[in-house]
Amino acid sequence: MSIKIGFIGLGIMGAPMAARLAAGGHPLFVHTRGALREEVKAAGATVCASAAEVARAADVIITMVPDTPDVEKVLFGEGGVAQGLSAGKTVVDMSSIAPLQTQDFARRIEALGADWLDAPVSGGEVGAKAGSLTIMVGGRQPVFDRIKPLFELMGKNITRVGEAGAGQICKVANQIIVALNIAAVGEALVFASKAGADPAKVREALMGGFASSRILEVHGERMIKRTFNPGFRIGLHQKDLNLALQSAKSLSLALPGTANAAQLMQACAAQGWDQLDHSALVRALELMGAHELGGASA
Repeated sequence: MSIKIGFIGLGIMGAPMAARLAAGGHPLFVHTRGALREEVKAAGATVCASAAEVARAADVIITMVPDTPDVEKVLFGEGGVAQGLSAGKTVVDMSSIAPLQTQDFARRIEALGADWLDAPVSGGEVGAKAGSLTIMVGGRQPVFDRIKPLFELMGKNITRVGEAGAGQICKVANQIIVALNIAAVGEALVFASKAGADPAKVREALMGGFASSRILEVHGERMIKRTFNPGFRIGLHQKDLNLALQSAKSLSLALPGTANAAQLMQACAAQGWDQLDHSALVRALELMGAHELGGASA
């Protein structure tokens, strides 16, 4: 059965996600601030003038925008989703934003008679294009069960973590693990290279042992080949780590590794590298070690 889907936020991740929903046979209604990407055009999407117009046209409205203030504006600002909602519709926020604000957004949407799910994703542009994203969901079980077939068009590992906000808590945890792994892989490869070993051969050897990981496989290769075109930008990962540190402060919790990774990303941002892929975190380590992977020691 086809479902009219609204999609707001058609960037690196959002555009291929929306295209996969359309490929699954669902009519697509979209709103974006920038130019419409080719895969969305090819999907035959109906372009709407506002988020409210998307909400009026669609049964399920998905948002995929950069940060908490962006979600609030799209949902509750002038011409926002809330102005076009009616009872029985469902709002699914697939952005990565603050868990506490997410719970507030859920209450406000549900007060309008609509349902809510927060469903942030992991897997980057590659996963979005392949339909292999990991999707972490917060919200009521019956709503999750009803929307899950749509998630299955975009992802493979789909888990309802708990009630509203739980998906975002899980995504923050995910981003902590990913950041610390990127930093660890970067340190290991810079160390190996400066000590005189071929980092590509070191990576190849480590892929067969206990140090093997998806980060070593994908981002280790990016570091060695210097392919830092963004799948997931440093600037966005910075935002997620700040969410982790802010949440930790409210919980009286220490996250020393997270703080260190956040500072490495900040060092990259200070060099103007915040639009590069988060694997470029290695460049901060290279600066401190006066050594680029594969290069000569300074």
